[in-house]
Amino acid sequence: MQSNSAKDDSDEMEIIPSEHNGTVHDTKNEDSGDIHRAEENQKSNIDPNLYLYDDDLETRPHISTFISSIANYENTIPAATDPDAKPAAPSARMGTLIGVFLPCIQNIFGVILFIRLTWVVGTAGAVCGFLIVLTCCCVTMLTAISMSAIATNGVVPAGGSYFMISRSLGPEFGGAVGMLFYTGTTLAAAMYIVGAVEIVLTYMAPWASIFGDFTKDVDAMYNNFRVYGTLLLIFMGLIVFLGVKFVNKFATVALACVILSIIAVYVGIFDNIHGNEKLYMCVLGKRLLKDIPLDNCTKEDPFIRDIYCPDGKCEEYFLANNVTKVKGIKGLASGVFYDNIFPSFLDKGQFIAYGKNAIDIENTDGQSYNQIMADITTSFTLLIGIFFPSVTGIMAGSNRSGDLADAQKSIPIGTICAILTTSTVYLSSVMFFAGTVDNLLLRDKFGQSIGGKLVVANIAWPNQWVILIGSFLSTLGAGLQSLTGAPRLLQAIARDEIIPFLAPFAKSSKRGEPTRALLLTIVICQCGILLGNVDLLAPLLSMFFLMCYGFVNLACAVQTLLRTPNWRPRFKFYHWSLSLIGLTLCISVMIMTSWYFALIAMGMAIIIYKYIEYRGAEKEWGDGIRGMALTAARYSLLRLEEGPPHTKNWRPQILVLSKLNDNLLPKYRKIFSFATQLKAGKGLTICVSVIKGDHTKITNKAVDAKSTLRKYMTDEKVKGFCDVLVSQQIGEGLSSVIQTIGLGGMKPNTVIIGWPYSWRQEGRNSWKTFIQTVRTVSACHMALMVPKGINFYPESNHKIGGNIDIWWIVHDGGLLMLLPFLLKQHRTWRNCKLRIFTVAQIEDNSIQMKKDLKTFLYHLRIEADVEVVEMNNSDISAYTYERTLMMEQRNQMLRALGLNKKENSKVVQTIVDHHYDATKTASKVRFADPTIEEIQHHDSQNDEKRNSIDLDGPENADAPETTSSKDESTEKADGDFKSSVKPDEFNVRRMHTAIKLNEVIVEKSQDAQLVIMNLPGPPREVRAERESNYMEFLEVLTEGLEKVLMVRGGGREVITIYS
Repeated sequence: MQSNSAKDDSDEMEIIPSEHNGTVHDTKNEDSGDIHRAEENQKSNIDPNLYLYDDDLETRPHISTFISSIANYENTIPAATDPDAKPAAPSARMGTLIGVFLPCIQNIFGVILFIRLTWVVGTAGAVCGFLIVLTCCCVTMLTAISMSAIATNGVVPAGGSYFMISRSLGPEFGGAVGMLFYTGTTLAAAMYIVGAVEIVLTYMAPWASIFGDFTKDVDAMYNNFRVYGTLLLIFMGLIVFLGVKFVNKFATVALACVILSIIAVYVGIFDNIHGNEKLYMCVLGKRLLKDIPLDNCTKEDPFIRDIYCPDGKCEEYFLANNVTKVKGIKGLASGVFYDNIFPSFLDKGQFIAYGKNAIDIENTDGQSYNQIMADITTSFTLLIGIFFPSVTGIMAGSNRSGDLADAQKSIPIGTICAILTTSTVYLSSVMFFAGTVDNLLLRDKFGQSIGGKLVVANIAWPNQWVILIGSFLSTLGAGLQSLTGAPRLLQAIARDEIIPFLAPFAKSSKRGEPTRALLLTIVICQCGILLGNVDLLAPLLSMFFLMCYGFVNLACAVQTLLRTPNWRPRFKFYHWSLSLIGLTLCISVMIMTSWYFALIAMGMAIIIYKYIEYRGAEKEWGDGIRGMALTAARYSLLRLEEGPPHTKNWRPQILVLSKLNDNLLPKYRKIFSFATQLKAGKGLTICVSVIKGDHTKITNKAVDAKSTLRKYMTDEKVKGFCDVLVSQQIGEGLSSVIQTIGLGGMKPNTVIIGWPYSWRQEGRNSWKTFIQTVRTVSACHMALMVPKGINFYPESNHKIGGNIDIWWIVHDGGLLMLLPFLLKQHRTWRNCKLRIFTVAQIEDNSIQMKKDLKTFLYHLRIEADVEVVEMNNSDISAYTYERTLMMEQRNQMLRALGLNKKENSKVVQTIVDHHYDATKTASKVRFADPTIEEIQHHDSQNDEKRNSIDLDGPENADAPETTSSKDESTEKADGDFKSSVKPDEFNVRRMHTAIKLNEVIVEKSQDAQLVIMNLPGPPREVRAERESNYMEFLEVLTEGLEKVLMVRGGGREVITIYS
């Protein structure tokens, strides 16, 4: 690489030492003398004060020219899982029947079948009741189909539904829905427990009440439920703690009782095909009565007359109608089915009666007189919400997927078979109940007209105790299944580490049981039991389950529509349209059931989603949401035009070129802070570093450097991308990055590059890379920003006040106007004021120019103070000649001496210090990042003679002078050059511009928080002297300024006055 570099240098410049005076002549200088003179003649009409910008003014208008044509301003753009974890103990491995089918059957068959289904049928009628049950069963069946497709698309470990949703829709959706489903499953256990206690105390052992007669005191009933529910929870928790095997053994017995109970109901229906004499109701006219003994069910009986004629004056409806006894169970042969076809929805407080006659159902005098009234307002949608919890439980098998021998086979078969079985039972029960039981008895929710008996139990054969025991055990078994599945679901979420505070619940006991998760589940379940009311728990449970089912359908639909290569389910009987129908049904049922509970559940999901998004660990699971994002990004990129955007849509898409030190750490940390502060434009940010070397040999270094770069971006809150390029030459690598970075229409349009502070000491390679980058950026029509004094720039978490000064010399698209506006959108610069300075030429009208500039800013909607600076056409001073002479002497001396890099640095610093001590004061700017001080201090201990130029800056007047033995000869050579060399007129004019502008800028903006100015274009000729002189001009232009941002636009309009 050294030989190539030497060859390149020799190709660019041929250096021949002369025998006299020790001077060095450049053969190409002699050849290009005529070119210099031609250029000087062409540029003689340029104002000497702006000679530094002569190349720019040939192609770009001066500010005075630009703002004078404001009326013709155009807004168009020119075409152009932890590996260190110990293996858990093996758990029980179950098949389809024991592991999936039976748990689903137990969870689906519960209290609703025995204590609510008859009331739903009587209120909704046979047709609407059938539709209600069918709708709920369709939701679960469609969800089961979607779940089967997902479950057979890969291995489903512990976590079941959570695992399927999270791996299909991402950790945020999966965690949110998983937590809601866990909460719902836990509260479902509380509902089952309270329901089991209600069956025992209401229908089996009313004498066990410890708070008195609960039939007359509601609070006493709820207190009984709380006490007995707590005791039952402790007992069931111990069973679950002993292990899943014990739950399965108990579940087998409980399920056998459930099946026997259902068979007993079906046998009883056909056994009572002609009805029975067990149940009779007392009816006044068409109204149903309660608490009336059958022996007293006559109009003349004193018991009834005392109720309806308390003061000798009888109630009007009582006088107009007779009291009769009606058989409750009439049988299929009676034709009662036709009386139960149509719905009988009532408002709260209306009487339960035959028909819809207002005289029969309306309560006109406000007295109930032992007549049964509707306790709630009923409707089709309300009944869907009440019945839906009876079909939940289809996830019971998938929640225990970690205990299954073959989850991919067992979950689809077991779940679908369980849904088909339970749906058949529910739908047939609707028809049988409607054809067997009288309409008034069906609508008597609590059996008050028959002495508080359970209607279904009195239908069954041989007697009611079969149903009572079966319903109790089925409810108990469903509670056990919930208490078994919920802790495993919580453990699966905790093991994924997406919710930090759940980490303690990821551990299992020595037997492989989630003990910690079980304890939390019991605590939450106890909170539900303390509510003591099934009616309060059921609607909220429906929301949790419906949200989970909806997301399962969404996950299947997304994966199917995206057609990802990994989507290859073994279960083939699915389609995306079925999944979308299932999702629509879930949302509809949620809203129809209870829109406010739906909002609560959605709000909880959003909160958990946002918590996982901001606090949880980032996971990449190849989920569908990531696939959707990729598809959407592809679609958007294809729609974006390859060319630049319209002016109104222009925003800085930033490419940050970060230099790395020897330890592969970014040299200037605050360049990332500055990029963050510019992000009010909401554009793209890409941070890139280039490492010199062979990529095949230093791949690991590149990876480490990229990780470090990403960490710096994260610390400085830079939202974007980073990359590291390995190249044989830094300059070529930077050029490749600038030309190729980005994709389609999302290519960076603005480059931020650091100033090479030690360009004098590091020699030509330093400024050559910088200038080559500037040329590449210009050739690519990209904007360029060069922050100088970056270490003095404010942190992103600081607030500063003062002025942001814009020195607008040439117009290059309006970037100088846009940048301070974007900076002020950030909290760091928000309190700063804008001041815009521009330079008036001799022929300009300063007053009119200021007025035009104010008008322009007004149309741009930018508030700023305006000042036009008049620079007199003064003669070139002796200081300018001396400064130019020193610049040229340094270039010639370096070539003549031919020193190595270390000696080069010492000699150059001697010349610079010697000159600066006599001509100027020290600059305030500190050039190196303070974070590098320790590294450089360590290096200085190894070589005490090494100058820490990067710490104090090349312009620090306090730097110690080198006292080597070569000083005297250097000073002598310096004197010889002063007497024999005359400065080039081309360089003198540029130096004059730099000095004059610097004097004005320092005078006006020395105390500004930030000075933004045009960056002069680099020399067109690729010659070492020209490039070195260009760097010196920039140094002179920015002397005495602490924070400077040099900007060079891409030549395209980036700001407009039009809407």
